[in-house]
Amino acid sequence: MSMTPVHVVGGGLAGSEATWQLAQAGVPVVLHEMRPVRGTDAHHTDQLAELVCSNSFRADDWTGNAVGLLHAEMRKLGSIIMACGDAHQVPAGGALAVDREGFSRAVTERLQAHPLVTIAREEIAGLPPQDWDSVILATGPLTSPALADAILKLTGEDQLSFFDAIAPIVHFESIDMDVAWRQSRYDKEGPGGDAAAYINCPMDQAQYEAFIDALLSSPKSEFKDWEHVPYFDGCLPIEVMAERGRETLRHGPMKPVGLTNAHRPEDKPYAVVQLRQDNALGTLWNMVGFQTKLKHGAQTEVFRMIPGLEKAVFARLGGLHRNTFINSPRLLDDTLRLKAQPRLRFAGQVTGVEGYVESAAVGLLAGRFAAAERLGRAAVPPPATTAMGGLIGHITGGHLEGGKGSFQPMNINYGLIPPIAPPKRDEEGLRLGAKEKTRIKKRLVGERALADIDAWLAGARALAAE
Repeated sequence: MSMTPVHVVGGGLAGSEATWQLAQAGVPVVLHEMRPVRGTDAHHTDQLAELVCSNSFRADDWTGNAVGLLHAEMRKLGSIIMACGDAHQVPAGGALAVDREGFSRAVTERLQAHPLVTIAREEIAGLPPQDWDSVILATGPLTSPALADAILKLTGEDQLSFFDAIAPIVHFESIDMDVAWRQSRYDKEGPGGDAAAYINCPMDQAQYEAFIDALLSSPKSEFKDWEHVPYFDGCLPIEVMAERGRETLRHGPMKPVGLTNAHRPEDKPYAVVQLRQDNALGTLWNMVGFQTKLKHGAQTEVFRMIPGLEKAVFARLGGLHRNTFINSPRLLDDTLRLKAQPRLRFAGQVTGVEGYVESAAVGLLAGRFAAAERLGRAAVPPPATTAMGGLIGHITGGHLEGGKGSFQPMNINYGLIPPIAPPKRDEEGLRLGAKEKTRIKKRLVGERALADIDAWLAGARALAAE
């Protein structure tokens, strides 16, 4: 007898990853994606796993960064998102950034070619049909209104929402490289070995102050129906950061540290705007940390105040869209099933994780959990000592102690993983400084996590072999 398929609703990073994990486990899956039948405010194509904001998967070093550790765990678990990201990386210093078009095209083609995957281009308006006994809802921050309303009615919860802003993209040939220069912060090499992965545009104090004045006074896009919705701190528009203090940007995305002006090495910039390569050809570069809700006409005027970008030609201007997540600690069990209706699982950003990689990681776990159930095996969450386990702990209630606190979106960080006490002295008996202890502690956490994810994976394989 043929196996009943699992249904995945949403073809973003989480839905694509969940679909891949199910199919690779031998479970047939139908992936429902509403684009291009119904578009969204942020997407531009009908490709699966389209990146709508940055093209960066952030730091790729598992020994010293929590998101790099998440990368490493996902690679061990056969992630399609990491495989396609690695295959389409572009220079980005210590980060893993990708050619966004090549990346999404690769994910789409691999899923289309899989014999156990059926892609249905349709909107699921409302809750999925009752005869779908296993469903993963990976509809992300742009969940269709009909489905969002149905989820609210089912759970009795209020929907939590916040704004996400999108950064502009500039054509390389329009950047004045007699003013700007190529350098990664502290000359740090990334996965591709490039220590000059960013384009840097310097500002002196007078230029910075004029730029801040323009940001604060220029017209912004406002959405009156959404005015009660807060911004997520990890994706604040630059003008909102400027409103919090004139020096905020200079200590955030425009910080000048770790950089030396190649044209005028004796001059220390007061602030620096960085651009990161956005496609494999190197023809498009995005403005790092420059999410914005400035009106389009104002964007071109204000951003051309930046030295080196006076004649910038924009391939895409910034924008604003709403993000949505559910009260996962109250609504979901530890395998991401909806307590009120266990046939429904949630995955990705809608569960209350923030970031591309985190969303894909939760999709990976949802796919594995659903596959285990369909194959008659136990769905076992990953150990809490791993980055994957830390994410599951956060979205299913691990952030709450004694029932206190409110649930908010979270990137992966070491605070979600149990710590390890580093040695107090080095091999020669000398007392370690605070920085060295932190470096060692992070590496030890990473080594333990990778060993534990290996053991978890081995346990899953043993169950499959029985």
